[in-house]
Formats: sequence, structure tokens, C-alpha cells
Amino acid sequence: MIFTQEDFNILLGQIRLLDEMIMEQAQTRLDNLTKPQGSLGKLESLARRVCGIQQTLVPDTENKKILTFAADHGVAAEGVSSFPSEVTRQMVFNFLRGGAGVNVLARHVGAEVRVIDVGVAGEVSGEGLLCRKVKAGTDNLARGPAMKVDEALAAIGVGVQTAREAIEDGANMLGTGEMGIANTTPSAAMLAVLLEVEPEEITGRGTGIDDAALHHKIFVIKKGIEVNKKQCGSPLEILACLGGLEIAAICGMILECARSRVPVVVDGFISSAAALTAIKMKAEVADYCFFSHMSAEHGHRLFFEKIGQAPLLDLGMRLGEGTGAALAMGIIDAGVKIMNEMATFDEAGVSAG
Repeated sequence: MIFTQEDFNILLGQIRLLDEMIMEQAQTRLDNLTKPQGSLGKLESLARRVCGIQQTLVPDTENKKILTFAADHGVAAEGVSSFPSEVTRQMVFNFLRGGAGVNVLARHVGAEVRVIDVGVAGEVSGEGLLCRKVKAGTDNLARGPAMKVDEALAAIGVGVQTAREAIEDGANMLGTGEMGIANTTPSAAMLAVLLEVEPEEITGRGTGIDDAALHHKIFVIKKGIEVNKKQCGSPLEILACLGGLEIAAICGMILECARSRVPVVVDGFISSAAALTAIKMKAEVADYCFFSHMSAEHGHRLFFEKIGQAPLLDLGMRLGEGTGAALAMGIIDAGVKIMNEMATFDEAGVSAG
């Protein structure tokens, strides 16, 4: 799929606000269910928002799919991760075999996992793998742009296409997932620029690096920001200079969900960088994003403070892959079931007091 600047502009132009009238009607029904008003808290607000997204008073989130994009990063050569890049490829095979954390938790909530190679450095194949490689990993952001703008657009296009196919296959709620050794480095770099904070405030230990490696990682991020600062203008340029192929694909996936009016559950720290990029590209996208959990990765709490949102869960998780999105999907689904299956006072013949 060729995805051009014109395609990108058209996509942004087709994203609309939530349906406020439907949400008001949804709130009326929620307020008349057999319970004290507001007593189910966030479950009610989740259901109301899904109604506004899907433009219906009978929302449906039963068909859940997690899209896990895999790619490698040139900045891994700077020694910012405790794992070698080869692990990206090895984990793709683990996903395909169903043995990773995201597979387990997706099965738990009844979600399908789709695995997409958007930029793995080595050759990878297997049953169920979607091979949509833009290039064999990004360039080293510490020495120049991680991607050319047209490469970032191509990766966005992969996310758009993959999300659209999932939706055409019946998905009515999508979750973001990723795999890419060293990808907390580009994510932290992007968030530092997008949030206008210092790298020290947003950078964490990723796969579990020690203090010396953390200081080095911060140094590498600062170097990358400095090297690329003249080219980091628009959100798309920031994504190209400092991001990753899987981050760009997730950004495209989120944009397509907003265009198609499908709820998208954002996983952890890396997916949050992609989501913020999409929101910076089109502010209306924020209402379509359900942030799943507070990552244990340093800086994720600051991210939520800066954007004025709270995640659904805080379980000390930092695995990525789509694990947090899987768990949060079950909560959103519960809110939708409250909307659809709980009786009103009139329906139950119960006095409202």
C-alpha cells in the first residue's frame, strides 16, 4: 500500500467529533438503570463514550483484536537496551506460536492477536504473520533522522491498512501492541519533544538497564534531539526523525480507528508516544483513545499528567506487546454490557424512589 502526504491529509480531514446527542441519550439510559445514578463510575463513562464513537445506543465491543507491530531500531547500536536486537525477531515467532504475554491475556478476554512485521531487521515468516516491512529497522536517531518522511508515511499507511482490514473483518474494538528492542528510547525522545520536557523526566529503564546505562540512554536521547532539532517541526517530522516504524504504524492505526469510528485501546509507554503523535496531528483523535494502564516505565505518569487523562489500570506492568490493552478491553467490554444488558427501573418494575 502506497500512502502519500495527500492520503495522510485526506485521512485527517475525515476524522470527526463524537456524537454528542447520542452520548446525552446514553447518559439518560445509564441514569435510569436499576442503580443509584453514577454508582458504576468509570464503567458508565466508558459505555457513554463508546456510544458516542459508534453513534448508537446499542454499542458492541465483542469483536476485539490487538494489532502487534514489530520493528527494529538503529539506535540499539548505542547500547541503550539490555537485550540484543535479535530478540525482536525471536519474539515475533513467540507471538505466532501463541506463547507471549499478549497471547495469554488476549485469550483471557477473547481477543485475537494479529502480528505485523513493519520493520524487523532479520527475515521472519510464519503462519499468521502479516509481512508489511517498510525497511529493515530504522536508522540510528543519535546520528540523524530515524526515517525519511516518506518512510514514516509508509509505516503510517501500514497501520491504516491493517486497522482497516481488521475493521472490515468485523472488529469493533482494537488494541495497540508493539515489539521492538530499544523502542523505549525513540518513545522517550518523541515524548520529550512533544510534551516539551527534559529527557531526564521522561526516560526510564526499558528492559531493566542499570544506573550507568540509564545515564547513557539519556545522553543518547539528548544527542538525538539535538542532531535532529532543525528537522523536528510538525508531529509527522518528529515521528520521522525520532520515532520507529512500529510507532508510526500504531499512529496510523489510531488515526484509522478515529476515521472509522472504532474505539482504540492504547497499550503502554511506546503506544502512548504513538497516540500523542496522532492527537497532535488531529485533536479529535483523543476522544477515540482509551488509555489502558499506567506503565511502570519512568515518565508515563508525567505523560498522563501533561495530557490531563488517567489510565484505566495501574498494575506496575511494563511489558508492552499489547498486554495492558488486552486487560483494559475487558473493562470497556464490561461497561458496554452494563449499557446493553442491565434493566432500567421501568423495565424491571422497580421503584426509582
